[in-house]
Amino acid sequence: MIRALAVILLTLPAPVSAQTVPEPTDYRQDDYRSPVPETLRGGTVVDAQTAHELWQSGTVAFVDVLPRAPKPAGLPEGTIWRDKPRYSIPGAIWLPNVGYGGLAAVTDAYFRAGLAKATAGQADAPVLFFCLADCWMSWNAAKRAIEDYGYTNVYWFPEGTDAWEFLDYPTEKVEPEPEP
Repeated sequence: MIRALAVILLTLPAPVSAQTVPEPTDYRQDDYRSPVPETLRGGTVVDAQTAHELWQSGTVAFVDVLPRAPKPAGLPEGTIWRDKPRYSIPGAIWLPNVGYGGLAAVTDAYFRAGLAKATAGQADAPVLFFCLADCWMSWNAAKRAIEDYGYTNVYWFPEGTDAWEFLDYPTEKVEPEPEP
C-alpha cells in the first residue's frame, strides 16, 4: 500500500510554483499574474539585493510598468473615483499599461517616449524593468525594449516591489508619466 502511494505521488505533476516556466518566444498575451520565467533573452535578471545595489549606484533608470486600474464602467453619475496610489522604487518612472502582450500605437508611442526620457535617448543606457512578483508585464516590457526598441543594457527585476518592500527598501508614491 505504501509503495503504491509512493508511485502515485511520484507520477503527479509538480505544483506550478515548483515548475520552471519556459521563456516564450513571443510576448505573453494573457494571465499576466502568474509564474514567470527565470530568464530574459538579451537581458540580465536581477534579484532584490542586486536591484537595490543598482538603485544605489544612481546609474540605472528604473521603469515601473504596473498597469493602472481602469475606472469601472457604469458607475452611477456623481460617484467619486479615486485611483489606487502606487508606491514604487524612489526615482522610478511609472509607465503603466506598457507591459501588455500587444500594444496599441498610442501606447507604443507612450512607451518609447517614456524610455527615451528615462535613458536620455541612449539605447545603451542601463534600464531596469519591474512590476510586482509573478507579473508578466515587466517581462514583456523588458523583452520589447530589447527586441523592438533596440535597448542593449536591460535589467529585469521579476520580484518587483513585492520583494523590494519585503526587504524594507524605501518606496515613494509615484504618478504615471504624462502622455506626450
